Amino acid sequence: MALIPATILTGFLGSGKTTLLKRILTEAHGQKIAVIENEFGEENIDSDILVTESKEQIVQMSNGCVCCTIREDLREALQLLAAKKRQGLLDFDRVVIETTGLADPGPVAQTFFMDDEIAESYLLDSILTLVDAKHAPQQLNDRQEARRQVGFADQIFISKSELVSAEETDALIHRLKHMNPRAPQQKAHFGDVPLKDIFDLRGFNLNAKLDIDPDFLKEEEDHHDHDHAHGENCDHPSHKHEGHGHHHHTDDDVKSFVYKADRPFDPAKLEDFLGAIVNIYGPRMLRYKGVLNMKGTERKVIFQGVHQLMGSDLGPEWGKDEARQSRMVFIGIELPREILEQGLEQCLV
Repeated sequence: MALIPATILTGFLGSGKTTLLKRILTEAHGQKIAVIENEFGEENIDSDILVTESKEQIVQMSNGCVCCTIREDLREALQLLAAKKRQGLLDFDRVVIETTGLADPGPVAQTFFMDDEIAESYLLDSILTLVDAKHAPQQLNDRQEARRQVGFADQIFISKSELVSAEETDALIHRLKHMNPRAPQQKAHFGDVPLKDIFDLRGFNLNAKLDIDPDFLKEEEDHHDHDHAHGENCDHPSHKHEGHGHHHHTDDDVKSFVYKADRPFDPAKLEDFLGAIVNIYGPRMLRYKGVLNMKGTERKVIFQGVHQLMGSDLGPEWGKDEARQSRMVFIGIELPREILEQGLEQCLV
């Protein structure tokens, strides 16, 4: 059986997850989607047939989609759905997991790698994060869950931008980019988002097609952000006090930085160093990803990880005239940038 693609939908309370989900479920895309909600929603999704399990509630909807509300373990719910699909009792093409507004997406993502049975049935496609333009500045200041959700994202959707000024939206976009430069951002008006921006994003696929988006560093470079510490004199709009008791945003503990190197890495040294770093700082490392120039191979090495889980794969060959430059992005909570950079320097040939 082919692997079932899975998408994690996250975002702080009230950011519009359910609105987006309803739009996905009612769109005429011809796909049957199983939805796992890991909380009891106030409103029940309309159902024709109700199949009640001991711990889960599985609802078959009129459009052929399936809804599963879990009270206990995500792993069990995923196993149950996969088993029912194998037995021909349920028919669905993909899974969308809607997390609670206060959830850290990390453990949800790790479920797909830690458990052999889940890894043999599912392919984690991507983490989508909704950000509420009206309330995000305060939520990002006050709540680490909101900052972590941004740090984990493969794609960010900004909702409710019609409720704030263009300047406030621009400031939010800049702030989110600073926290997570690898996630594209777009506005989502009442969940109106093209399906191509929701499914099959391959945010987690370790295969030859995966490469770091060549444009994701451009905005950083335009702003010289990676050399620029955003001190008190920085005059970008997102750094100004907004008069609502908002903190200066350099308080964000979720930050990203990019590392580049022109010399190749020594594979053994790099493996030892990254293994040690992940052991110590893994819980604070939200997402990390890179295209590496390794000694001993003519092909790019693609690596990425979530927390303590790290994987790598061989990508395409370096082009004839292509600069063989390693590029890595780290997104995490108060990561020790200097220690990481010095360690990576020592792994170069």
